[in-house]
Amino acid sequence: MIEGLSHITLITSDLARMSAIMEQVLDGREVYSSGSETFSLSREKFFIVGGHWIAVMEGQSLPSRSYNHIAFKIAPSAIDAYRDRIERFGLDLRESRPRVEGEGHSLYFYDHDNHLFELHTGMLEERLERYRLGTKA
Repeated sequence: MIEGLSHITLITSDLARMSAIMEQVLDGREVYSSGSETFSLSREKFFIVGGHWIAVMEGQSLPSRSYNHIAFKIAPSAIDAYRDRIERFGLDLRESRPRVEGEGHSLYFYDHDNHLFELHTGMLEERLERYRLGTKA
């Protein structure tokens, strides 16, 4: 039986730049750096972001962008501050998808390796309740 999420690994062409995104955009805390050692496939760093283990490992960037993404929960009051961080880093903000009233708000951005991140203000229970109502606002 699955007990929970263990970790997420992202491959990056620039470990220093991805580390800055983890720490300065996503409020991550570095808990490990392999330095010049390679215990896994390549040099790597581990971060705790929102209580989750995110591993970043050197390698080739994704060849293209898609809607596959990782979403982190943020407070509605923090959305403007996160937008400012994303813009200061020169990351590519993506327009949010159309939403029905009551399912929260999102900021989507791509990093330099074509990973898509979402910062979302809603919760699963809210979205399910809104969808249950079945009408668009």
